[in-house]
Amino acid sequence: MASATPTVVGPFVKASASGQQDACVEVAPLSDGGRAVRDSKNQHGPRLHFAAAQWAASPTA
Repeated sequence: MASATPTVVGPFVKASASGQQDACVEVAPLSDGGRAVRDSKNQHGPRLHFAAAQWAASPTA
């Protein structure tokens, strides 16, 4: 049985490292505890989904 695709359960928030520049990413929580990442200039475009363990293991700025 295939697992359900997680859904976005909160607002997308612009990454603090983006500052006032146009090259921004936005992050939102997913229903499975992971995170969705999208390009702020293309809000209806593709998203990257990261599982909670992947997000926790990612480097921080």
